[in-house]
Amino acid sequence: MDANFEDQSKLPELKLDAKQSQGFLSFFKTLPHDPRPIRLFDRRDYYTAHGENATFIAKTYYRTTTALRQLGSGLDGLSSVSVSKNMFETIARDLLLERTDHTLEIYEGSGSSWRLVKSGTPGNLGSFEDVLFANNDMQDTPVVVALLPNLRENGCTVGLGYVDLTKRVLGLAEFLDDSHFTNVESALVALGCKECLLPLESGKTSEIRTLHDALNRCGVMLTERKKTEFKMRDLVQDLSRLVKGSIEPVRDLVSGFEFAAGALGALLSYAELLGDESNYGNYSIQRYNLDSYMRLDSAAMRALNVLESKTDANKNFSLFGLMNRTCTAGMGKRLLHRWLKQPLLDVDEINSRLDLVQAFVEDPALRQDLRQHLKRISDIERLMHNLEKKRAGLQHIVKLYQSSIRLPYIKSALERYDGEFSSLIKERYWDPLELWTDDGHLNKFVALVESAVDLDQLENGEYMISSTYDPALSALKDEQESLEHRIHNLHKETAKDLDLPLDKALKLDKGTQFGHVFRITKKEEPKIRKKLTTQFIVLETRKDGVKFTNTKLKKLGDQYQRIVEEYKNCQKELVNRVVQTTATFSEVFWSVAGLLSELDVLLSFADLASSCPTAYTRPIITPSDEGDIILEGSRHPCVEAQDWVNFIPNDCKLVRGKSWFQIITGPNMGGKSTFIRQLRGVSTFMQEMLETASILKGATDKSLIIIDELGRGTSTYDGFGLAWAICEHLVEVIKAPTLFATHFHELTALAHENSVHEANMKQIVGVANYHVSAHIDSSSHKLTMLYKVEPGACDQSFGIQVAEFANFPESVVSLAREKAAELEDFSATAVIPNDAIEQVGSKRKREYDSDDMSRGSARAHEFLKEFSNLPLETMDLKEALQKVSKMKNDLQKDAVNSHWLQQFF
Repeated sequence: MDANFEDQSKLPELKLDAKQSQGFLSFFKTLPHDPRPIRLFDRRDYYTAHGENATFIAKTYYRTTTALRQLGSGLDGLSSVSVSKNMFETIARDLLLERTDHTLEIYEGSGSSWRLVKSGTPGNLGSFEDVLFANNDMQDTPVVVALLPNLRENGCTVGLGYVDLTKRVLGLAEFLDDSHFTNVESALVALGCKECLLPLESGKTSEIRTLHDALNRCGVMLTERKKTEFKMRDLVQDLSRLVKGSIEPVRDLVSGFEFAAGALGALLSYAELLGDESNYGNYSIQRYNLDSYMRLDSAAMRALNVLESKTDANKNFSLFGLMNRTCTAGMGKRLLHRWLKQPLLDVDEINSRLDLVQAFVEDPALRQDLRQHLKRISDIERLMHNLEKKRAGLQHIVKLYQSSIRLPYIKSALERYDGEFSSLIKERYWDPLELWTDDGHLNKFVALVESAVDLDQLENGEYMISSTYDPALSALKDEQESLEHRIHNLHKETAKDLDLPLDKALKLDKGTQFGHVFRITKKEEPKIRKKLTTQFIVLETRKDGVKFTNTKLKKLGDQYQRIVEEYKNCQKELVNRVVQTTATFSEVFWSVAGLLSELDVLLSFADLASSCPTAYTRPIITPSDEGDIILEGSRHPCVEAQDWVNFIPNDCKLVRGKSWFQIITGPNMGGKSTFIRQLRGVSTFMQEMLETASILKGATDKSLIIIDELGRGTSTYDGFGLAWAICEHLVEVIKAPTLFATHFHELTALAHENSVHEANMKQIVGVANYHVSAHIDSSSHKLTMLYKVEPGACDQSFGIQVAEFANFPESVVSLAREKAAELEDFSATAVIPNDAIEQVGSKRKREYDSDDMSRGSARAHEFLKEFSNLPLETMDLKEALQKVSKMKNDLQKDAVNSHWLQQFF
């Protein structure tokens, strides 16, 4: 939260008399108890919150309970807090855009009579959009998802429906999922889901509680609805009113789903789409395919720092922050958000994007020219959303006009490009712009605005229909000017009659409560008192003077006021007509918005790629079942962007059959994690187990698996056993390219297993060792991190040297060396490089028969699988401990025949 909280002395004062307080208290008691909504009561100049909501606001936003006031007294007393208009905006933004644990409700009324007038959730911002985005770009479009899980013996079929209320898009999907709901999680990430509906009765099973955990990991608000709302009866009929175009394709699409249609039905009911006629005929519907994009789970999104976090020290801490150099007002940001959550899989489409980025990198003049024009483009998507929701006025139309007149300049800049990718740019951007800006499309809209709107008045901040646009408006304007002229002449005549200087002594006021009036100072009043009392009507005598009128002025003033009202009404009707006409260009504007957003993001990529101290390189992309993963001189884009970092580039070569599975060892702080984040992993033991289980269940040979320091959260032997078994499973069963950073140097033995075992003909292929290098001075034992990844295993433990490096006390370091020698059979000379002296007392090597290791690791894998399938969510602690103890005892019995397994007990 922002640290600049309001001074307590500036809090609005809670002003309620005894009667008002009693009335409000009686109403407040009737509200149902629900911890989710934050209820704010509109007191016109400020808002109030009460009860638990008041305490929450005081602690969260004011950071002190001294902001609380008591409404009423004794047992009937109610904790209350007042909220200014500015603080209301802060609270609304935090609740609806940052958090996912509360909804927001606004009540209006007085005494004991109050009614709910606005409500919003993180997924459905509703009528709060104007408050949330009045001074800020809309960076992401919230999506609401509904899930209808159907549990069966062979797994779970999930019906998914979603709605993007900003873009007015509906979607359906249906798929089988595992017990960790990995497919649901990747869909929620890709869609940018903020809120998820589930049937109310579904929360009783352990499987659905696992689904709740998946929602929580993704930062999604759970909203439970009655199961009866998840129905598909009348769905096609309802969709026929919402979806543009013929109903036949909609009926065919819906009929292909068993459960997703019910989920979509719940969404239509929840979002009350049919209750708003502006939705009719403005929605599109589509099938969502999980395989359209790379699947990313919430752990990967966090580990790879894909999106911004409130804990980021600067904008370059996340990929979004680093890559967001977009120019348009909001549209480019939202598309970049979506692209980062939905990485492409189609090689042709990837290369097409890369071609366009290359074109803009190689032509800086074109890039700068286009970016300058895009800076003048408004948020067309938001403008169209307001237009379609009937919330648009003339200022929205003018912003669309101002964006439209930039398009010919963008088109001309694109036309001048004659480089290698000119045909692609013509097909992708120039041709559509040529079509959309012709006389049948946006040129017609531009002509409409230029004839209808008084553009000269924009400099004065006034948005008005031009009086020449409509004959009736023009006639009213003429009559208004005629009356103004007659009133002015009367003013002159009266000044002459009263022998007072025009304007200096006799003033003409208009727009007062009396309409047009004459006004003189109290000093001038005695001079004309006789005429004032006989020829005029005195209206008011105050410090600023005497106001008076006569029958002529009153008659002309009344006529003038009537004409002004008629003129305003005519203006209003014409504005509505222009807004309605603009709405007919909706499809073109949405298409233009999509094109400009894409252009904006690609130009942003090009700007980033070419402006870094060391330029970015275009990758060569091959289909997933061909080629290898070769990264030469790769750098972490976010880390190298930090001012205090001198980043060391590294090569990463995952070659099929040779180094497809890489074990990366090295010193603590040596850079293992940073290396694989160019690709990365997890923390804390339970989180490790949950996320590793998701990897084992959800990964395929098309996945890229990245694991960082697995097993650190448990004992050394347990951790090593887990790591070994998981490595074997990944290599032999899943066969996906993998980067496995570890502090277990023993795992490097896997790379020596690249041979056929005679007993079971098992072969481990494609495992390679890499290490993060460090330099140790042979005389001083001082360690220098080189942060360079090199082939081969790291055979030295650098923990003690790292402690020295961090300036630990010498006594602590000496004791550590002694204990290391006792416990691990290390000696001080073990860390001296091989070429300095002959190594003595180095780490004891344990030799095991290869068949014994294979049998042992297979049994360990079986243990792990049995453990991962335990329904821990439904077991109490005693039952769980008994079950795990029995499993451990069984494993210990089996270890009698395996020396490799015995080392763990």
